[in-house]
Amino acid sequence: MALTPETLTRHELVGLHVRVVESTNPDAVGISGRVVGETMGTLSVEGDRVWQLPKQGTTFEFALPRPRTDEAADAAKASGTTSELPSETASRTGQSGGCEDVAYVTVDGARLLSRPALRTEKAGVSTWR
Repeated sequence: MALTPETLTRHELVGLHVRVVESTNPDAVGISGRVVGETMGTLSVEGDRVWQLPKQGTTFEFALPRPRTDEAADAAKASGTTSELPSETASRTGQSGGCEDVAYVTVDGARLLSRPALRTEKAGVSTWR
């Protein structure tokens, strides 16, 4: 399964660039960096230092690399439909350093509350599809 805004919560988060856009702790807003670890209730984000951020009460914005144009065309041709983002997520596009297309996906941390291994292995119907 490809890493898309719709399937983000079913994938490994370690290695993705993330930014805190809302939090119950006002000091955490604006923290950004790469996810270097994940537990059931926290994300470890490495920026100027390693931050241990609670998932509950925090809204994260993940930067997902977009597939190259030829891959996107092949994927659309294979599926035959265009998917829309669920109402719980928001997405925008931009340039990351001018060299790579990126999709920014905002996710409520409460949607990530589970053991990472179980979240990524789940099969069946998901509200994220």
